Amino acid sequence: MTMEAQSKVYLAVDLGATSGRVIAGVWSADKRELKLETVNRFPSPINRVDGKLHWDILGIYSSIKRGLKLAASTYGDRIESVGVDSWAVDYALIDTNGAMLGNPFHYRDSRTEGIMDVVFDKVPKEIIYRETGIQFLFINTIYQLYAEIVGSEGALQGARRILFIPDLISFWLSGSLHQERTVASTSQLLNPMTGKWSETLLERLDLLPGLFKEVVEPGTIVGSLKPEVQKETRLSDISVIAVAGHDTASAFVALPGNRKGFAVMSSGTWSLMGLELPEPQMGTNALQDGFSNEIGYGNTVRFLKNICGMWLIEECRRHWTEAGRNYDYDELVDLANGVPSMISLIDPDAPDFAAPEHMPNAISTFCQRTGQKVPADDASLIRCVFDSLAMKYRYVFRKLEAYSDQSLEGLYVLGGGTRNHLLNQMTADALGVPVVTGPSEATAVGNIAVQMISNGELDSLESARELVEESFFSKVFEPCDTGPYTYNEVRFSKLLDC
Repeated sequence: MTMEAQSKVYLAVDLGATSGRVIAGVWSADKRELKLETVNRFPSPINRVDGKLHWDILGIYSSIKRGLKLAASTYGDRIESVGVDSWAVDYALIDTNGAMLGNPFHYRDSRTEGIMDVVFDKVPKEIIYRETGIQFLFINTIYQLYAEIVGSEGALQGARRILFIPDLISFWLSGSLHQERTVASTSQLLNPMTGKWSETLLERLDLLPGLFKEVVEPGTIVGSLKPEVQKETRLSDISVIAVAGHDTASAFVALPGNRKGFAVMSSGTWSLMGLELPEPQMGTNALQDGFSNEIGYGNTVRFLKNICGMWLIEECRRHWTEAGRNYDYDELVDLANGVPSMISLIDPDAPDFAAPEHMPNAISTFCQRTGQKVPADDASLIRCVFDSLAMKYRYVFRKLEAYSDQSLEGLYVLGGGTRNHLLNQMTADALGVPVVTGPSEATAVGNIAVQMISNGELDSLESARELVEESFFSKVFEPCDTGPYTYNEVRFSKLLDC
């Protein structure tokens, strides 16, 4: 028997807000080696219908099945299981027959405009935070659902169950109706102290408590592939595992080692920076500082803040492509590296950038409104975004130090942002501590690691992280020139109030 035949394969369905992928984790136990092989990569398409943004979830599911079929032809009976992770907060409504009631809304759909204030009139912010410990963002599930109650969109009254995106895909694969804990915790409806849905919020907002059932823990084997899926993909009745369904929760599983005193940032369309803690931090300071307490694998707590990340660049790039200026990722970084720094700064999380029709114009308008030099060209605009992200990372990192029981000595960066060496160096300079990169496909690695723990290949979260450190390249960015970031700290802080 060859070494290849002895290896086991775990399939990760890893869905991001920009693209998705089916990735195979090939595990050779005798060599203690885990390798990733991309089976199918595809876009995460968005459709605008009657002015409303929806995910083309059926198109995404078709791409997933195509990936599973390709995996079956490549790896055959070596495939052990499959797990699904995705972006947070969005959901599908399921009726009594198990049918989906319309394509899920996209979290940036305009139906939540003004809804947060309507919710706060019924339940004060302090109570919502005391119940959930989640950062207040207009995209949160709580506001999306309430928009369906007060508006004409959606089909809430006819629903039997709400399924978050990874739960929906797992349901289609296995027939299991469940809500996984890590993704449920992002909704701003789950109480991290009790581990249950907040009865206070469900009742006071008339959110149909029957839609919300007892959550399942990450790592639970929820079933096996349905016969119809087996027939379509040519896979056997492999296990379907409810992994850490929120992609950030999966990314945190894939930390390269178990170093203490490090903050963590999952860097992609969103940048999520925080700490892994044993207990939630839900006091007044955490509320005022805007931190979330999301549940991670093994009942850890991801105490973090959402920062608008490469969404800014992705939207700029989309408009430039439409105008005939096509830049690949490396070209964008080279352009930014070729222009002076700190000419213009923005707050990446300003409402101006939530869902503008034209991102480059929105950035230019913000600079003009705040009395700064307007970026003169594409390169200057990219540099403005990178400088601003580094400054926002510095701001959040400084806030995090107050919640750590030891001084923060570095930052792990996980996900697609690990490939941006310029921004990683800028981040090290801004924070004044080393930045250590983990796997660029950290969400898929964490997804696979949870499957391996569930299947008995690994015995704990700690051993999974040791395997990540052994299996994937890590680069360290040491801080060099911290001066510009210190000099511009006061200037940037003023922009946060603009």
